[in-house]
Amino acid sequence: MQTADIAGLKKPVSRIIFGTAVRPMLQGEDADALLDAAVSAGINTFDCARGYGGAEASLGRWIARRGNRDNVVLLTKCGNVRDDGRVRVDRQVIGTELEQSLRMLQTDHIDIFLLHRDDPKTPFAETLETLNAAKRAGKIGIFGVSNWTHTRIEAANRYAAAHGLEGFSVSSPYYGPARQMADPWGGACVALTGPENEAARAWYVQSGLPVFAYSVLGHGFFGGGFKSGDTAAAETLLDGAAKRAYLCDENMRRLQRAETLAARDGCSVAQIALRYVLGSPMNVFAVMSTKDPARLKENARLAGCPLSAQDCRFLEHGAQA
Repeated sequence: MQTADIAGLKKPVSRIIFGTAVRPMLQGEDADALLDAAVSAGINTFDCARGYGGAEASLGRWIARRGNRDNVVLLTKCGNVRDDGRVRVDRQVIGTELEQSLRMLQTDHIDIFLLHRDDPKTPFAETLETLNAAKRAGKIGIFGVSNWTHTRIEAANRYAAAHGLEGFSVSSPYYGPARQMADPWGGACVALTGPENEAARAWYVQSGLPVFAYSVLGHGFFGGGFKSGDTAAAETLLDGAAKRAYLCDENMRRLQRAETLAARDGCSVAQIALRYVLGSPMNVFAVMSTKDPARLKENARLAGCPLSAQDCRFLEHGAQA
């Protein structure tokens, strides 16, 4: 498993990050076999959130039982979409949810702490001062954002630099081979895939800001559960969020091209999707979720074999592979 250093962290971060928004962890159940499989596959970084049901508690109990806190990188997020559809990520939400996460994860610090959504109503001053204070207190290592546009990140970091504050060090948008045609969950989800996001990708390449890409399999669209063109099977297997965001003719064509590459390379469609993400010129890390330990190990096995730029273009546009 390849790893990379991120400024401000004492431990390297695995290029594949295990996403804990998966049963049984969402239900707060023990998932020792799954988490042990992640570690044995070389994954040392775990993505969680206050909005992931009982996942923090499940992850925290595993860390306590294994006694491996010093060996893992913990990422969690605060400030998801509220029940009324609004987003609120102010000083009170950050402080309250940070304390809840520390308690559930059974730790005194979180390595990477992200704001799950953007709240434009909260000034940069309040957001950044709150996060800087938490870092000075030793409660978080580095901090960043999920589902913020690159222009908002750039503006926030300009404010931080001008006021002697640390800025955002990590961003977690959607990025994968499937184009996100609609917001899957609400709360202004941000994507990097597709021609409409070319400027954003160029900014990430130029800035080098680490990208923690979530839903790299398109919330199951590239999971291998159905074949390209089989819309009926897709309608049955995908949940509402996946159908809303990814089920369209263009993504079926992308899936067909992924199947072509998978047949050529003797691997699965899911592995092609993972290799596509890791083949990006951005400084990208892939957040991957599964409830099957064997599949987790198999997908991680090809993490060091990213797709070539030519193959990525083929998957996107149908150019010659």
